[in-house]
Amino acid sequence: MKKLLLHTCCAPCAIYVVQELSKEYDLSLYYFNSNIHPATEYEKRLQEIITWAKNKDIGLIEADYNPQEWFAVVKDLEEEPEGGSRCLECFQYRLGATAKYAKEHNYDLFSTTLSISPHKDAEAINRIGSTLGQTNKIEFLEADWKKNDGFKIACQLSKQESFYRQDYCGCVYSLKVKSKKSKVK
Repeated sequence: MKKLLLHTCCAPCAIYVVQELSKEYDLSLYYFNSNIHPATEYEKRLQEIITWAKNKDIGLIEADYNPQEWFAVVKDLEEEPEGGSRCLECFQYRLGATAKYAKEHNYDLFSTTLSISPHKDAEAINRIGSTLGQTNKIEFLEADWKKNDGFKIACQLSKQESFYRQDYCGCVYSLKVKSKKSKVK
């Protein structure tokens, strides 16, 4: 069975993807999310995935949390809209680290749970992942996990597990957008 390193941002996004991929791959989760703000939100998401992965006997690697490095990556993109070039740089940063770790630790391929979100561009994520795979000489598994009711199923499974479910992507800029929308209501 091939070894796959799966970048994940949270348990609600991972649950369905892991269910599907574990049928064909020996999976490990890679939690690399220096974009998540504030640190208390990062910890909530991390603790949820740690508990779930342990209960499911899935390996989990927690990368360093370094928000300063992430802010440097997205510098001058603060005013970009959600889904714009700031998000693409964020995907590049996180998937780049995943590809590098996968290659250095003898995984056969890598992938991500990011495409399960209806708010994220799976085509862009897959293009970035494939390019990083070529650069790092490791296969990237392309997917659009929201298709075939993937997001809906993930929500149902998350509810069954009583997962904490965040209501914004994770970065300070998506939090500001969420806050503005909340004030309008």
